[in-house]
Amino acid sequence: MKKTLLVAVFALIGATALAQSGSGFGIKAGLSYNKNGDLISSVGDGGQDIVEGAKGKAGYHFGFWGKLDFPKIYLRPELVYSKTKSSYDVDGDTQDYDISKLDMPVLLGYKLIGPLHIFAGPAFQYTLNNDLGDLEVEDVKNDFTVGLNAGVGVNLGNIGLDVRYERGFSENEAEFIGNNVTDISGRVDSRPSQVIFALSLKL
Repeated sequence: MKKTLLVAVFALIGATALAQSGSGFGIKAGLSYNKNGDLISSVGDGGQDIVEGAKGKAGYHFGFWGKLDFPKIYLRPELVYSKTKSSYDVDGDTQDYDISKLDMPVLLGYKLIGPLHIFAGPAFQYTLNNDLGDLEVEDVKNDFTVGLNAGVGVNLGNIGLDVRYERGFSENEAEFIGNNVTDISGRVDSRPSQVIFALSLKL
Protein backbone atom coordinates (compact mmCIF):
# COMPACT_ATOMS: atom_id res chain seq x y z
CA MET A 1 0.00 0.00 0.00
CA LYS A 2 2.78 2.40 0.95
CA LYS A 3 4.71 1.58 -2.24
CA THR A 4 1.58 2.14 -4.33
CA LEU A 5 0.99 5.51 -2.65
CA LEU A 6 4.63 6.51 -3.15
CA VAL A 7 4.48 5.61 -6.86
CA ALA A 8 1.25 7.61 -7.20
CA VAL A 9 2.82 10.67 -5.56
CA PHE A 10 5.87 10.58 -7.87
CA ALA A 11 3.60 10.06 -10.89
CA LEU A 12 1.56 13.13 -9.89
CA ILE A 13 4.70 15.24 -9.44
CA GLY A 14 5.97 14.11 -12.85
CA ALA A 15 2.64 14.90 -14.51
CA THR A 16 2.45 18.42 -13.06
CA ALA A 17 6.04 19.09 -14.06
CA LEU A 18 5.45 17.94 -17.63
CA ALA A 19 2.33 20.09 -17.92
CA GLN A 20 4.44 23.27 -18.05
CA SER A 21 7.44 21.68 -19.71
CA GLY A 22 8.04 22.12 -23.41
CA SER A 23 8.53 25.30 -25.38
CA GLY A 24 5.78 27.90 -25.15
CA PHE A 25 4.82 31.32 -23.87
CA GLY A 26 2.64 32.92 -21.22
CA ILE A 27 1.93 35.82 -18.91
CA LYS A 28 3.28 36.69 -15.46
CA ALA A 29 2.77 39.14 -12.59
CA GLY A 30 3.98 39.60 -9.06
CA LEU A 31 5.24 41.72 -6.20
CA SER A 32 8.71 42.88 -5.21
CA TYR A 33 10.56 44.37 -2.26
CA ASN A 34 12.93 47.02 -3.60
CA LYS A 35 15.83 49.18 -2.36
CA ASN A 36 17.66 51.64 -4.57
CA GLY A 37 21.19 52.96 -4.08
CA ASP A 38 22.36 55.82 -1.86
CA LEU A 39 21.06 59.36 -2.00
CA ILE A 40 23.72 62.09 -1.60
CA SER A 41 22.37 65.53 -0.72
CA SER A 42 23.50 68.96 0.45
CA VAL A 43 21.61 72.05 1.64
CA GLY A 44 22.37 75.42 0.04
CA ASP A 45 25.57 76.39 -1.75
CA GLY A 46 28.62 74.56 -0.50
CA GLY A 47 26.62 72.52 2.00
CA GLN A 48 28.10 69.37 3.46
CA ASP A 49 27.15 66.18 1.63
CA ILE A 50 24.83 63.83 3.48
CA VAL A 51 24.66 60.18 2.42
CA GLU A 52 21.28 58.53 2.97
CA GLY A 53 20.56 54.83 2.42
CA ALA A 54 17.26 53.73 0.93
CA LYS A 55 14.43 52.17 2.90
CA GLY A 56 12.77 49.35 0.99
CA LYS A 57 9.15 49.36 -0.14
CA ALA A 58 6.85 47.07 -2.10
CA GLY A 59 6.51 47.27 -5.88
CA TYR A 60 4.88 45.24 -8.62
CA HIS A 61 5.38 43.94 -12.18
CA PHE A 62 3.51 42.26 -15.02
CA GLY A 63 4.46 41.06 -18.48
CA PHE A 64 5.07 38.18 -20.89
CA TRP A 65 7.52 35.31 -21.20
CA GLY A 66 8.61 32.76 -23.77
CA LYS A 67 10.46 29.49 -23.30
CA LEU A 68 12.69 27.19 -25.36
CA ASP A 69 12.80 23.86 -23.56
CA PHE A 70 15.56 21.23 -23.71
CA PRO A 71 16.02 17.96 -21.76
CA LYS A 72 17.76 19.47 -18.70
CA ILE A 73 17.96 23.18 -19.42
CA TYR A 74 15.74 25.93 -20.83
CA LEU A 75 16.06 29.46 -22.18
CA ARG A 76 13.40 31.93 -21.04
CA PRO A 77 13.31 35.56 -22.21
CA GLU A 78 10.80 37.89 -20.54
CA LEU A 79 9.41 41.37 -21.24
CA VAL A 80 8.11 43.00 -18.06
CA TYR A 81 6.80 46.39 -16.92
CA SER A 82 8.09 47.07 -13.38
CA LYS A 83 7.21 49.71 -10.80
CA THR A 84 9.62 49.98 -7.87
CA LYS A 85 9.62 52.23 -4.83
CA SER A 86 12.13 53.23 -2.14
CA SER A 87 12.02 55.99 0.47
CA TYR A 88 14.64 58.44 1.76
CA ASP A 89 14.81 60.97 4.57
CA VAL A 90 15.61 64.23 2.78
CA ASP A 91 16.16 67.28 5.01
CA GLY A 92 13.86 65.83 7.67
CA ASP A 93 11.12 64.80 5.22
CA THR A 94 10.39 61.32 3.88
CA GLN A 95 10.41 61.23 0.07
CA ASP A 96 9.35 58.22 -1.99
CA TYR A 97 11.49 57.44 -5.01
CA ASP A 98 9.30 55.82 -7.69
CA ILE A 99 10.79 54.24 -10.82
CA SER A 100 8.94 52.82 -13.82
CA LYS A 101 10.93 50.65 -16.22
CA LEU A 102 10.84 47.95 -18.85
CA ASP A 103 12.83 44.85 -17.95
CA MET A 104 13.97 42.12 -20.33
CA PRO A 105 15.58 39.26 -18.39
CA VAL A 106 17.14 36.49 -20.51
CA LEU A 107 17.26 33.48 -18.19
CA LEU A 108 19.06 30.17 -18.49
CA GLY A 109 17.42 27.55 -16.30
CA TYR A 110 18.41 24.12 -15.03
CA LYS A 111 15.85 21.47 -14.02
CA LEU A 112 16.80 19.96 -10.68
CA ILE A 113 14.14 17.34 -9.85
CA GLY A 114 10.45 17.10 -10.69
CA PRO A 115 8.93 20.58 -10.88
CA LEU A 116 11.89 22.32 -9.17
CA HIS A 117 14.32 24.44 -11.21
CA ILE A 118 16.92 27.18 -10.78
CA PHE A 119 17.79 30.01 -13.17
CA ALA A 120 20.02 33.03 -13.71
CA GLY A 121 20.81 35.54 -16.44
CA PRO A 122 21.22 39.18 -17.42
CA ALA A 123 18.34 41.64 -17.11
CA PHE A 124 18.31 44.50 -19.63
CA GLN A 125 16.51 47.52 -18.17
CA TYR A 126 15.11 50.68 -19.75
CA THR A 127 14.02 53.46 -17.38
CA LEU A 128 10.73 55.10 -18.39
CA ASN A 129 10.26 57.52 -15.50
CA ASN A 130 11.70 58.38 -12.07
CA ASP A 131 10.14 60.61 -9.44
CA LEU A 132 11.39 61.67 -5.98
CA GLY A 133 8.42 63.03 -4.04
CA ASP A 134 8.02 66.80 -4.41
CA LEU A 135 11.63 67.34 -5.51
CA GLU A 136 12.52 68.15 -9.11
CA VAL A 137 14.38 65.17 -10.59
CA GLU A 138 16.24 65.00 -13.88
CA ASP A 139 16.30 61.91 -16.07
CA VAL A 140 18.66 59.16 -14.98
CA LYS A 141 22.18 59.30 -16.41
CA ASN A 142 21.67 56.11 -18.47
CA ASP A 143 18.20 55.14 -19.65
CA PHE A 144 19.51 51.67 -20.57
CA THR A 145 21.30 49.53 -17.96
CA VAL A 146 22.07 45.87 -17.27
CA GLY A 147 21.49 43.87 -14.10
CA LEU A 148 21.38 40.26 -12.93
CA ASN A 149 18.45 37.95 -12.09
CA ALA A 150 18.93 34.69 -10.17
CA GLY A 151 16.37 32.52 -8.46
CA VAL A 152 14.46 29.30 -7.96
CA GLY A 153 11.03 28.21 -9.16
CA VAL A 154 8.49 25.41 -9.23
CA ASN A 155 5.97 24.44 -11.92
CA LEU A 156 2.52 23.18 -10.93
CA GLY A 157 0.57 22.34 -14.04
CA ASN A 158 0.30 25.42 -16.25
CA ILE A 159 1.14 27.61 -13.24
CA GLY A 160 4.67 28.56 -12.23
CA LEU A 161 5.89 30.18 -9.02
CA ASP A 162 9.34 31.67 -8.57
CA VAL A 163 11.35 33.92 -6.31
CA ARG A 164 14.41 35.77 -7.58
CA TYR A 165 16.96 38.37 -6.59
CA GLU A 166 17.74 41.25 -8.93
CA ARG A 167 20.76 43.53 -8.71
CA GLY A 168 21.95 46.33 -10.99
CA PHE A 169 25.60 46.10 -12.05
CA SER A 170 26.53 49.80 -11.93
CA GLU A 171 25.40 53.11 -10.46
CA ASN A 172 22.85 55.06 -12.48
CA GLU A 173 22.30 58.42 -10.86
CA ALA A 174 19.74 61.19 -11.31
CA GLU A 175 20.23 64.73 -9.99
CA PHE A 176 17.51 66.49 -8.00
CA ILE A 177 16.83 69.93 -6.55
CA GLY A 178 14.15 71.45 -4.33
CA ASN A 179 11.65 74.08 -5.43
CA ASN A 180 13.97 76.90 -4.33
CA VAL A 181 17.52 77.47 -5.57
CA THR A 182 18.81 77.59 -1.98
CA ASP A 183 16.90 74.41 -1.11
CA ILE A 184 18.32 70.92 -0.86
CA SER A 185 19.96 69.36 -3.90
CA GLY A 186 21.93 66.25 -4.73
CA ARG A 187 21.79 62.98 -6.61
CA VAL A 188 20.17 59.58 -6.14
CA ASP A 189 21.27 56.16 -7.41
CA SER A 190 18.45 54.40 -9.27
CA ARG A 191 20.26 51.04 -9.35
CA PRO A 192 17.83 48.37 -8.07
CA SER A 193 18.34 45.73 -5.43
CA GLN A 194 15.17 43.72 -5.00
CA VAL A 195 13.57 40.41 -4.16
CA ILE A 196 10.84 39.50 -6.67
CA PHE A 197 7.94 37.06 -6.20
CA ALA A 198 6.22 36.02 -9.45
CA LEU A 199 3.26 33.94 -10.61
CA SER A 200 3.29 32.80 -14.25
CA LEU A 201 0.68 31.13 -16.45
CA LYS A 202 1.44 29.12 -19.59
CA LEU A 203 -1.06 29.91 -22.37
